[in-house]
Formats: sequence, C-alpha cells, structure tokens
Amino acid sequence: MRTFSVLAAAALAAFVGYAFAEDALQGIPAPSGHPLKTIYSGYQFRTKETRALQDDDMENPGFLAIDHGKELWHTPDGPKGLSCASCHKAAENSMRGVGASMPKWSAALGRPVNLEQQINICRKRMGAEPWPFKSPELTDMTTYVRFQSRGMPVHVQIDGPMAPWFERGKQLYYERIGQLDLACASCHETLTGHHLRADYLSQGQSNGFPTYRLRDQRLIPLHERFEGCMHDLRAVPYKPLSDEFLALEIYLAYRGVGLPVETPAVRN
Repeated sequence: MRTFSVLAAAALAAFVGYAFAEDALQGIPAPSGHPLKTIYSGYQFRTKETRALQDDDMENPGFLAIDHGKELWHTPDGPKGLSCASCHKAAENSMRGVGASMPKWSAALGRPVNLEQQINICRKRMGAEPWPFKSPELTDMTTYVRFQSRGMPVHVQIDGPMAPWFERGKQLYYERIGQLDLACASCHETLTGHHLRADYLSQGQSNGFPTYRLRDQRLIPLHERFEGCMHDLRAVPYKPLSDEFLALEIYLAYRGVGLPVETPAVRN
C-alpha cells in the first residue's frame, strides 16, 4: 500500500503546477489557533467569468432554486395543511442568520443537526413526508433558507457538546483514505492555489453550498460533494447525512469562519 501511495502521490504531483500569486487573492485573517493563516473563499479561485455569473442575480442559475424554494416555503403540505410560513412567517426575517451558523446543537435530540436535517424535522412536525437527500425539494429549500444569510459571516459552535463532533470532523479531514491514500488536507491545505489539471485547488470552503456546479448543470449539496471527493480518492464514501459527514461539515464550517455566506455560489 505504501508503494502504491508513493506512486499515486507522484501521479498527482505531475498534474500540479503553480497558480496565480497569492497576493492577488482577497482573504480574511484566520483567528488564533486556526490551521490556516488566511482564509479564502472558493470564489477567489474562479475565473472572472464565473465570478460574474455568481454576482449577477439575474444570470446566476442557482436562483431558479431560490424561486422554487420560496414557492415551497408557502405551500401547505401534509394532513395538517401547514407550510413553513405557517410557523416561521417570512423567511427573509425568521431565517436571517440561520444558514450562517449551521450545523447547530439540538438539545432535544442530543446531537447536532444540519440544515437539511432540520428542514425534515420540521416537515415531520407538519405531518408531511421528509424529502429525500438530493431531491430538488430538499436541495432547493436548503438553498432558499441559506440564501437568507447571504453576506453574513460563517460561525459555528465547536465547544461544549459540539466538541467531540468537531474533533471527529478534524480527524476525518486529515485522515488519508482510499487507494490514492490522500486526505482532504492533501489538496485543500497542502496544495491550495496550485493547478490540478484544468482547475485551481481552493481551500475547499463550504460557505457557498448548496453550490451550482457548471460541470453538473445543477445545485450540489455539500454532502454530495463529500461523496464526490471520496470517489475521486477511490474510497468508499460515507452516506449523506451520516454522523461522519455531519462531523466533517462542522469542522469545514470552522475552517471557513468569518467568510460570507455566498449561497447559491457558482463553481466549476
């Protein structure tokens, strides 16, 4: 396995070259104790054309999900005839800031929950069927709710009862996996700002998710992206919304602390 790992690393390095100068990027200083010196959004690693697409709300294809999510927000569902708006009124007010601080600790459940999980918890209370992961309904509602925090800085609790989950996420981030024997940090920390084939390696921040990926021509939820990365490493992915991916989501949110929420971001 070690011999294969060395060969895999050499193969990876063959595709890696220097990118643009770091001083051309705009970042924010990382807080004390953070693994990074400066925190950069994936936005800073995109072309000017991709940035322009994200910046124009009329052209950003992710805004189709915002429209659909708003419709779902006001649509009654289930035998009780309730909608999200029945309890939470206008999302512009009640959901402001929610997406910037997820995942959160749920005292009722004794565990953290992310935005997708909380949406389905609410649907169960409404008497409605939970939406499956990757369904247009769950992804678009997640996008709509997180959009209400656009521009607000990411912040997530990592102490108290969240501490073991944070530590588990950190372990997963630096754990080498798969036939390529690489970790999240291998690309998104060690090789940040370098060229990998036809793309630049960003810090892999989560502040833009759900993100519209031009390659897929649709919005991608964060845990689906985790799956994709693990597939790329030739590893067996954890299940979306599993404890492992939830812990990784918590740690990833911490790595992007202070970055503005960009949902729906546009990436390659």
